[in-house]
Amino acid sequence: MAWENIKDIKTSNKDSLDLHELKRHKQWFDEECLGFLDQRKQAKMKWVQDTSQSNVNNLNNVRCEAKVHFRNKKKVHLTAKVEELETNSKIQNIRDLYRGICDFKVYQPRCNIVKDEKGNLVADCNSVLGRWRNHFSQLLNV
Repeated sequence: MAWENIKDIKTSNKDSLDLHELKRHKQWFDEECLGFLDQRKQAKMKWVQDTSQSNVNNLNNVRCEAKVHFRNKKKVHLTAKVEELETNSKIQNIRDLYRGICDFKVYQPRCNIVKDEKGNLVADCNSVLGRWRNHFSQLLNV
């Protein structure tokens, strides 16, 4: 009985506050993509159980098909998004334009390469930390 009251309060609050649903991160990912994902998963399970060459070839083919399908779906979605942004820009719909721009997440890979005292590039994590330690000890101990 008490649960029903709480449930009613929860739904009425949701209606009165006009809460919006959380965004899906991959709007282009649909049922067809789930089918490709399931097909890839089945091929991998078959390969794990029997590592014959035919299963390896099958897994590689399924992976390739899935990758191409995902890439094409994402490309179509992003093209539609860009066209929507262009339309918002042309009709001076600034609020939706900036909301759309904020939806694009840009990944900037980190580059952990520095030069040592001799001018050689160092990419090893321990060597980079040692280089920064030496640099700051020289800088701060002056």
